[in-house]
Amino acid sequence: MADSKDYYGLLGVSKDATDEELKKAYRQMAKKYHPDAQQGEAAKKEAEVKFKEINEAYSVLSDKTKRAQYDRFGSNFEQAGFGGGAGGYGGFGGFDFSGFGNGMGVDIDLDDILGSVFGGGFGGFGGKAKKTGPSKGADLRYNMNITFEEAAFGTKKEINVSKNEICDVCHGNGAKPGSNVVTCDMCHGSGKVQTTQNTIMGTFATVKTCEKCGGEGKVITEPCEKCNKRGTIRKTKKIEVNIPGGIDNGQAISIHGEGDCGKKGGPAGDLFVVVNVEPHKIFTRRGFDILETISVPFAKLTLGGIIKVPTLEEEVEYTIPEGTQTGTKFKLREKGIQNIHGRGRGNLEFTVIVDIPKKLTDEQREILTQFASSFGDEVNSKKKGFFGR
Repeated sequence: MADSKDYYGLLGVSKDATDEELKKAYRQMAKKYHPDAQQGEAAKKEAEVKFKEINEAYSVLSDKTKRAQYDRFGSNFEQAGFGGGAGGYGGFGGFDFSGFGNGMGVDIDLDDILGSVFGGGFGGFGGKAKKTGPSKGADLRYNMNITFEEAAFGTKKEINVSKNEICDVCHGNGAKPGSNVVTCDMCHGSGKVQTTQNTIMGTFATVKTCEKCGGEGKVITEPCEKCNKRGTIRKTKKIEVNIPGGIDNGQAISIHGEGDCGKKGGPAGDLFVVVNVEPHKIFTRRGFDILETISVPFAKLTLGGIIKVPTLEEEVEYTIPEGTQTGTKFKLREKGIQNIHGRGRGNLEFTVIVDIPKKLTDEQREILTQFASSFGDEVNSKKKGFFGR
């Protein structure tokens, strides 16, 4: 050991530290500098060196004889026949920490690693395995097509949803009625199995989920004939959906408790009905307002008059003023889409454009030509013949 190696300094304790203080300090330092607790290769390599030194320090100071030799001879204690090679990072009987968290199937965390050395101080290792308690069932999604009018005013729909429900034969425990559910003889009800390795610091253990019971701690001797141990069955259920007026394309309706059933008595998930609003042949939507375009004859735009405006319910009459230009916008209040929060309706906004006839009678052509002439405009006054066309 080099002269500069300060075991007390490595653990951050004084030279008169008690055994309990040494153990507490080592727990904190080992957890802090464990390689698997670091992010990035560089940090892991740096932590490995520190972790080795911490283990070496504790292996000496936790042993009364070795500690006395270290305190007496200082940097020369190896020459006193002590040996000093406490194993360090590799001193746990050659155990390789690099296996944790790399897909080797080891179900253990850092508290479990250190707990196997110190007992229950790092999460209570050695007692019952942590069992998963009740959990909420999965949420489900259902896509529904509705019309523009249904989205505007709201409606009711009945849908069929396939979902997992509690088996009505075994009531969710997966066992055949009247059969026994026994404690797993491999893990003895803990849900986990461990393998141990003796080291200079005690017994080092690795823990895996029990393969026989899948971590449940119980084994079904006779599976339910209907669900085959799953505890759930697939069913199709009819559900009535209330679609609120004003819902927009892509929005979802949440129906509480209509998702998959929960596990181990947990609540069922929710059902989310996502609506797809079909396009309308006349209207488009802007928030709670609706928009449309209406073609109006040239004469009516020029002289003014009454036009018919389609709305969501019916056609209404609207008087446009004389000299209305093509592209002018008008508004009908409260003729739009119902506000989804129940506060009135949006407006209907329509744009008028000139409707130019494609064919004219000779009389109409003559009148229009005279009209153009009155403004000094030159137009084609004669109808083209076959060869002209």
